[in-house]
Amino acid sequence: MATARKAPAGKLVAENRRARFDYEILDTVEAGIILTGSEVKSLREGRASLSEAHAGEMGGDLWLFNVHIPEYGPANRFGHEPKRPRKLLLHRREINRLIGAVQKEGMTIVPLKIYFNERGIAKLLIALARGKKAHDKRETEKKRDWQREKARLMRDRG
Repeated sequence: MATARKAPAGKLVAENRRARFDYEILDTVEAGIILTGSEVKSLREGRASLSEAHAGEMGGDLWLFNVHIPEYGPANRFGHEPKRPRKLLLHRREINRLIGAVQKEGMTIVPLKIYFNERGIAKLLIALARGKKAHDKRETEKKRDWQREKARLMRDRG
């Protein structure tokens, strides 16, 4: 039921590769992020980490927590706090759908990628996901190993 989506056309800043291993991705949504100027400059340098990040509801809106965007050096006193919560920009209908899925069905909202779109605006690709069990993770690892082995055999054959 996951929607097939093209890769973002702009510059990729950070990717949460672990999320696809730990979670079964059901749906993806592109969201805007409210950032300060020094955060945008730090992102343009390609400095961000989504490894511990998650999204959640606070005050009826969706917020992004634990994304590490290091301080931008030349911004000195006008810098920012590296792990502050950041508000996500989505339509009210999308926010209600995501929050409802988290509350009713026990799903999780996981950030997958931060990137700049074609117009140079920072965007976040978030996913509605369900946590995988240990046996599902082993199955994913087996499939990945088989795909790698299959590609190796096809390459050796010609």
